[in-house]
Amino acid sequence: MAVIHRTTMSPTKLELLTAWLPTRPWYRDSDRTPELTKAGGFRLDDPTGAVGIEFMLVTDGAGPEARTYHLPLTYRGAPLDSADEALIGTSIHGILGQRWIYDGTRDPVAVTQIIALLTGRARPQAQSESDTPDPSVIVTVGELADTASELVSTTDGPSYTDIAVQGGAIAVFRHVLNTADAPGTANARVSVPWQLGDGSTARAVVLAMGA
Repeated sequence: MAVIHRTTMSPTKLELLTAWLPTRPWYRDSDRTPELTKAGGFRLDDPTGAVGIEFMLVTDGAGPEARTYHLPLTYRGAPLDSADEALIGTSIHGILGQRWIYDGTRDPVAVTQIIALLTGRARPQAQSESDTPDPSVIVTVGELADTASELVSTTDGPSYTDIAVQGGAIAVFRHVLNTADAPGTANARVSVPWQLGDGSTARAVVLAMGA
């Protein structure tokens, strides 16, 4: 299980994401600097304990114009080979030292665990607590238990990223969320809540696989 450290990161995650988000094709307001606040999220465990895997929900802006984004992050103690284009940035962790932070849709360890989550072989973990499952993350498992999980390719769309894995399956990682989202009909899907500016919560499907 991942250990959550109570410490600092410099620069912070939100600072790194503020610079990275406008470079994404699915970011909606690229003509201004993002104004980000954390709105929710969860984690997955790397069985080897080497890579941190976090799915962060952040809200950009406030009021009726605010948008919420679902962002995959992986944390590594050394650079990932041949993945410069996936690097979000580096940060100094108060306990672990320098960390390389990557777009999880392009990190093979994260992709393996995403498929494990969708096929019932991994459990969502609390974002800020060690060794604590997160019951607010609802996983509907489809008929995909034997699907291979090796990353083949990643393709960004206007509001999502398609992750193709060995065996022909495609996991859809949804980035842009809104309060009017339909529940989804995919065979395997993951829905999460996030906090709105007025203190209420919304829920949307953020990962799916199958038709």
